[in-house]
Amino acid sequence: MDQEFFYRLLSCQGVSGRETNIQKTAAAYMEGFADEVRREVNGNVTGILNPDSSFKILLAGHIDEIGLMVTDHTEQGFLRAARVGGITPRMYLGQKVRIDTGKDLVYGAVASSGELQKKEELSDTDLVIDIGAGNREAARRHVPVGSGVVFDTDWRPLLGECITSRALDDRSGAFIVMEALRRAKEKKCTNGVYAVTTVGEETGFSGGAWAGAGIRPNMAVAVDVTFASDGPGGDDGVRGRVALGGGPGICVGIMGHPVMNRILEQAAGRLDIRTQPVITPGRTFTDTDAIHISGHGVPAALVNLPLRYMHTPAEVCSLKDVRDCIELISEFVCMVDGQTDLRPC
Repeated sequence: MDQEFFYRLLSCQGVSGRETNIQKTAAAYMEGFADEVRREVNGNVTGILNPDSSFKILLAGHIDEIGLMVTDHTEQGFLRAARVGGITPRMYLGQKVRIDTGKDLVYGAVASSGELQKKEELSDTDLVIDIGAGNREAARRHVPVGSGVVFDTDWRPLLGECITSRALDDRSGAFIVMEALRRAKEKKCTNGVYAVTTVGEETGFSGGAWAGAGIRPNMAVAVDVTFASDGPGGDDGVRGRVALGGGPGICVGIMGHPVMNRILEQAAGRLDIRTQPVITPGRTFTDTDAIHISGHGVPAALVNLPLRYMHTPAEVCSLKDVRDCIELISEFVCMVDGQTDLRPC
């Protein structure tokens, strides 16, 4: 896998609704190997292998991330911000942030005080960003409302083939589907494979819905992170036992198509890749939910990357699991075809 490109993606910024710049990076990368690259009007980017094939497989990984959005400028030149996606306001107090204005990056610090730290419940109104502007006019000149805000942190290597970074949810999934497309081409796959880096997942799965409705695939595999149970605070046993380095997770539940899951397990067996069941009795809260009910309905599976400390500036994953997800999915898309019977009974 192209590890350097993965790190490049993690260094990019793309809060939900503000994914334009990172999608340019994704499109440019897939142009190096895809037969066709489409930039959709909703912001999705789709790399296609064998676009003339009548049998179409959708691979979806969302490229957007949680964060903040600038909503106002105070008279003193501070910025007000609102949450985008499932963030915890307290996590931002006293943290450095970077703001994508659409033209350049502006850096800031989220205000903190003893009084704020003691508050039991924090809301968006408690989030104030100091960019060093002395008044409202200066703040407006440098940062327009609607600008996306993320933690000013970058990826770092850890021991044991692990890395830490913000936005592994789900920049890792976007990377996996792009690399799976590249590997499928190397394996001379003849199916139509559509790797989509979707937008807006953290705020309602809009990119997944657009992809399913627009492509009309015969089947779909979404890739997203899942909670690892082997670290501090892990929900051991709630979704099954999921460990970093233990291999790709395969969703078991109403959104994990049983026949597709069996084929994924067969692919894993061919490659000697360990997999882990991720027990999800109801909704997955991923693009899978939207793709599954798009159009006339799409048989869908969900491949999960185990992740620690989700929705924090220091998420942790295993590079081995990332590689195994890529190989598993690229093998899967080569094993199925128009004759594959997906009827469970």
